[in-house]
Amino acid sequence: MSTLPRLYAHPFSSYSQKVLVALYENGTPFDYRHLEHGDNNAELAALWPIKRFPILVDGARTVLEASCIIEHLQLHYPGPVRLIPEDGDAAVDVRMLDRFFDNYVSTPQQTFVYDALRPEAERDPRGVREAAAMLDTAYAWLDARMAGRTWAVGDAFTLADCAAAPFLFYADWTYPINPRHGHLLAYRQRLLARPSFKRAVDEARPYRHYFPLGAPDRD
Repeated sequence: MSTLPRLYAHPFSSYSQKVLVALYENGTPFDYRHLEHGDNNAELAALWPIKRFPILVDGARTVLEASCIIEHLQLHYPGPVRLIPEDGDAAVDVRMLDRFFDNYVSTPQQTFVYDALRPEAERDPRGVREAAAMLDTAYAWLDARMAGRTWAVGDAFTLADCAAAPFLFYADWTYPINPRHGHLLAYRQRLLARPSFKRAVDEARPYRHYFPLGAPDRD
């Protein structure tokens, strides 16, 4: 039986990609319990009744939530890329940006997706308008922040960039980034060129038909 940590994930899931980027950055071996295959969904449900993914099982410990999984990986499977800085103040900045991408990019982006999946009579146009306004604000803030920066918190690739990569990827599909936000668009392109995220994007290509808004013919 494998003693590697088991990751229950789907390659088209943005939060799964967030963890996959961290694993690929450091070449961390893991047992990929792909949720398109076999009994892995049933195993996931037995481990976590809410059935949200990714989750990581490492020995007797089950770790929920993508950010916490990446923290666990850094503690127990450190590699050459330190995704959370040792310096406390820098670590706070990284965690702050991680939460920003989760709450103010991913959450409004998913509002569009969930609305598209509802029956037409149950859709929430007001909620979608509010999500669009949130993304407008988030894009503008990020564009100003990324002026003169390579990665979200400076020159080092971190947990914050693991979050930014899939969330900006899908957000621009869903509610396109305005061309005037050149710094943000350039950052998104750097993320797409990063080998760890490029690998995650390529692994997800067979599942693009799952995107309810219609995956664009790009990226």
